[in-house]
Amino acid sequence: MDVMGDKATLYETGRFVHAADRDETGAAAEEARRRLAAASGDVEAMSVLGAMLLRRGDLDGAEPQLRAATAAGDRAAANNLGVLLHQRGYADEAAGWWRIAAVAGSAAAAHALGRYHRERGDEPAAEYWLRQSAEQGHALGAYALADLLEHRSDSEAETWMRAAADRGHREAAYRLARALDRRAAQEHGDGARVGTVHGHAGTVPAQRRRTADKSQATASDAAPEGDGGLPGGNGRPERGGVRPSGNGVGQERTGVRQPGNDIGQGRNGVRQPGVRQPGNDVGQGERNGVRPSGNGVKEERDSVRRDSVRPEGDGVRPDGDGPPALTLAREAEQWYRQAAARGHRRAALQLGAILEKRGELKEAGRWYLTSAKDGEARAACALGFLLRDAGDEENAAVWWLKAAHEGDGNAANALGALHAERGEHQTAERWYRAAMDAGDVNGAYNLGLLCAGQGRTAQAEQWYRRAAYAGHREAANALAVLLLQGGDAAGAEPWFSKAAEAGSVDAAFNLGILCAGRGQEAGAQQWYERAAAAGHTEAALQAGIGRLREGDERAAERHLRCAAGGGSAEAAYRLASLLDARRPPAKAHELGEPATEKTECEEWYERAAEQGHRRAQVRVGMLAAARGDVVEAARWYREAAEAGSRNGAFNLGLLLAREGSEPEAAMWWTRAADAGHGRAALRLALLYARRGELVEGQQWCDRAVALGPGEVAERAARLRDALRQELSA
Repeated sequence: MDVMGDKATLYETGRFVHAADRDETGAAAEEARRRLAAASGDVEAMSVLGAMLLRRGDLDGAEPQLRAATAAGDRAAANNLGVLLHQRGYADEAAGWWRIAAVAGSAAAAHALGRYHRERGDEPAAEYWLRQSAEQGHALGAYALADLLEHRSDSEAETWMRAAADRGHREAAYRLARALDRRAAQEHGDGARVGTVHGHAGTVPAQRRRTADKSQATASDAAPEGDGGLPGGNGRPERGGVRPSGNGVGQERTGVRQPGNDIGQGRNGVRQPGVRQPGNDVGQGERNGVRPSGNGVKEERDSVRRDSVRPEGDGVRPDGDGPPALTLAREAEQWYRQAAARGHRRAALQLGAILEKRGELKEAGRWYLTSAKDGEARAACALGFLLRDAGDEENAAVWWLKAAHEGDGNAANALGALHAERGEHQTAERWYRAAMDAGDVNGAYNLGLLCAGQGRTAQAEQWYRRAAYAGHREAANALAVLLLQGGDAAGAEPWFSKAAEAGSVDAAFNLGILCAGRGQEAGAQQWYERAAAAGHTEAALQAGIGRLREGDERAAERHLRCAAGGGSAEAAYRLASLLDARRPPAKAHELGEPATEKTECEEWYERAAEQGHRRAQVRVGMLAAARGDVVEAARWYREAAEAGSRNGAFNLGLLLAREGSEPEAAMWWTRAADAGHGRAALRLALLYARRGELVEGQQWCDRAVALGPGEVAERAARLRDALRQELSA
């Protein structure tokens, strides 16, 4: 066992100075002085000399001194004699001496005795002695008591954990912060994902990542960092006190977890790739009622990103939604800071995560660096991502390499992704395999992505299956896509279902596509709405379209607003159309009249237009023309026409003709007619007829009749007949 107290310092007596403040000569002189005093019968000198020798590991030299001091009634010597006997393997005899010292008022002995009873399963006796120690102000006693009570889910545990933290126990401060984070998450309404810091994973991103976490705890998370249990670093033993060692009761049970295979990882986990929108490019062109087809699933292109580090309590920020959550989150941060300042590397990692989430990147980097230098691999990985985001890819790779060599699968994945981006596929594969060997299933998933990108479909399927069978939902989704692309729809659907049930948003969307392709509208709507609820933009669009088809405008508007807010141009256009249909007719304006204030629907039209939506551009132009803003109307018509919109070309031609630019108008009408616009062909026929070019006019009449619609075809036929009569006259 280690000695009681902090190395050579006896805090209660102050008789020893810190080891760093004295050299070996001074230590030898001090020991010689104590030996002389002990030889002359000084009980205190015997006790201190015994503690010195015990601390040095000289058990044979320490035992006679401690026994002599104990016989003379020195309680610190009795405690330390118990420590010595415990180290020799005589635990029961040690407990006897601890009991003598504890009854005499030794808080350190009461703590050791409580630990002794707990290790033997006698919790009532353990609680009694630990409470005796804690009530005397012993930090280790308070921490061990809190750990015992927490094991029973006793609400008093936090009180004693706070008492230990207040007395400088860093592990207690860290665990108190975690408990406060859990409560803050519950107040915040997000208690399902509590107590995790998700490391960055060097994987290729998925399109969506809003699912529950399935992280794996690691062995390194289970052990405290020197404060827990008997070897705690900040307890105050009485004079001559030596601390027993052993496997501390105070070891935490639920440490910071490594990120697993989830897409919804916090900013330290790079997002997984998935599959995305239907292949028919919803929102392009001037088509109405766009619906995804059953085979329209695409795989997303490879790129590397990372998510934000999620602090414990899942992101309860200082600007939280309610005062209770805000207060608890702030207090948790203070305790993380206190523990980190005392050298707790996981607290430093957690503090860095909180600061990074808040945007305080410089300070976050300092804490990550502190934690990484203390051996926390996840902090080294997080620091790597912070450096990469700052553009320092070279140093990022250095920290990832350090973390990967320490067994961090996320860092190995990040290195694999880095080399994959550079085209160094063999090196990337080596790092992905290293990630897999470190227990990170993302490694198998990324190997599948790497093989798929190289056209090695059989190997990709193998790796996807391996990851999918291990519970990786995005691998299950990717496997389903691979099977679907190979024509095995029956084999793909169960994997889509498995991934969707596990929380994959992309898989839910893809199931919607499959159902829609089979004509199963109700099933498709169900999956679209499920994916939309998790934030999938294209799913929200399709859900909105489905509700419009059913006539439920209120639900349709809700889905379309979500999709439009997520950046869907088609959703913005459809939302604007929905709002446009509700508003009363606007007063007519003459060209050149001052413009009126824009409505909400026009703002949505403009948002879609600015994203290149051609129908929206035409509509914005029409609204501008209705307001009398000819310049704005022409600008939007021209943008739509140049992007291939026949309506935009036709309307631009009308505007130019009114302004007297008939030759340019004819050019745009020709472009529109060539794209199948019947009215543009009729306009050209009229134009050539006025010029006296009857043959050309008749040809355009023929085109207008063929293109339609019915009204245009009828007018074009009458004009054609008139031109024929004039030609034959």
